[in-house]
Amino acid sequence: MLHSRIAARTPRPLWSMESCTVYDDAQVGIELLSARVTITAPGEIATYERAFADLAAHAVHGAGARTLIRRAAAAHG
Repeated sequence: MLHSRIAARTPRPLWSMESCTVYDDAQVGIELLSARVTITAPGEIATYERAFADLAAHAVHGAGARTLIRRAAAAHG
C-alpha cells in the first residue's frame, strides 16, 4: 500500500475529491472526481463504517471546536 502526505501549507492546484455518506448498514455512497459509486457489499460497508468511526474519534466538538475556529480565524486575519 502506498501512502503520501502533502504538507499543510503547500499550495495545491486540486484538493481531495472523495467523500462518502454512510446511509445505513445497506448502502454507502461515494462521490469521486468523475463518478458516484454505490457500495452495497456488507464487508465493504463495514470498512467505511470503521473509517467513519476512526475519523469521528478524532473530531472536535463544542468548546474545543470553537477554540480551533477562533485560532484559525485569528491566524488568517
